[in-house]
Amino acid sequence: MGLRNQLETEAAAARAALAHLTDSAVAETLVAASGLVRERAERILQANQLDYEAAAERLDAGTLDRLRLDEARIEGLASQLGDMASLAPLDRTGASWRMSNGLEAAERRIPIGVVGANFEARPNVALDVAAQLLKSLNCVVLRTGGAALGTVTVLVDEILRPALEQAGLPPGAVGLVRASDREGARLLVSLPHLIPLVILRGSGESTASLARLAAEHGVRALAHAEGGGVLYVHPSAEHDTAVRLIEQSLDRLGVCNRLNLLLIDRDAVAMAPGLVSKMQTLGIDVRTSAPATEQGIAGNPLDAEIGHEWANDSERVATVTVHVVESPGEAADIANDETSGLAAAIVAEDAEAAAEFLDAYRGTAAFWNASTRFTDGYKLTGAPETGINVDFSPGPRGPVTYRDLWLRQYRVVGNGSESR
Repeated sequence: MGLRNQLETEAAAARAALAHLTDSAVAETLVAASGLVRERAERILQANQLDYEAAAERLDAGTLDRLRLDEARIEGLASQLGDMASLAPLDRTGASWRMSNGLEAAERRIPIGVVGANFEARPNVALDVAAQLLKSLNCVVLRTGGAALGTVTVLVDEILRPALEQAGLPPGAVGLVRASDREGARLLVSLPHLIPLVILRGSGESTASLARLAAEHGVRALAHAEGGGVLYVHPSAEHDTAVRLIEQSLDRLGVCNRLNLLLIDRDAVAMAPGLVSKMQTLGIDVRTSAPATEQGIAGNPLDAEIGHEWANDSERVATVTVHVVESPGEAADIANDETSGLAAAIVAEDAEAAAEFLDAYRGTAAFWNASTRFTDGYKLTGAPETGINVDFSPGPRGPVTYRDLWLRQYRVVGNGSESR
């Protein structure tokens, strides 16, 4: 069977399963999946170890970190599935009103249908995304790259599909593209009659190119291609607070919401040595812009754009840019104009300065004395995310969870006598 036929078969099976999904059966599925993750943890780890060993010499440290599962991460996956099961189902009824002609109108939230999800070396995403979509009564076709395909195949065939069957649901509600060929990703975004929406998780140009291809084929894409957290240090900041936020924001380097750009107010430059020292003790290569160098901040010269996302730079993942600004307004402008708009934080004791920065920043999440690492669906809302949407358009923005994965429908009831 050719790849296109295989994908169409998976999508058709998912479409056929839609009518069988109910809130109670999905909750039962997620409880069963949580138990199977714990029961079959060794099997998952074995598959993941094979994936990791095969990719060790060709992937950078950040990508390998995302690929790797261990006992703690396995337990985290099981816990998240259990938590998802216990969350309240999506409320299907919105506002309602009576029209002047007597018609009764109401907003309804209906499922999208079959949703595609493309992600690379992130096996945990298979469970996160599938759980989100099932919880919103949608079905899914998953596609991952060769680095994680072995692990994801186990998660689909030995966790998700058996859990669906235990709950009396068709196992085809979760499909999988069973090939590592990049053509699988291109096909996933090219079937609007079967898969009208695709969630794209990845980095850089490859994800952006898939989003453009989806648009050409009339497929809507929620693309999470870029990130990079910003931290602005105001003169009123407590030095120890700034140090803690830097440490918290660099606990993992291969994630989109880590510290990427450190902005230091000109009047706060005295704090710079301590902040740079903290980053260097964490193994970070500090890259200073011309204004930062002029202010005597130690570091290697910046040889990239101010907002260059180091997490996507396979050769220099362990890097942070340092730049000097004149005010909260300039800091917000740089965060708006030079970065993806994922997240930015201000560390300050001055409430007016914090308000100026927060009000001027237009990204998906803004923080005051808190780390951008909290730009995460599970941390912010209690539900794992399918991705983070940074688009400047109406619809779900920021961390996208099951509460966002629906279509609006107007339901109108009359008796046939009403007129326009």
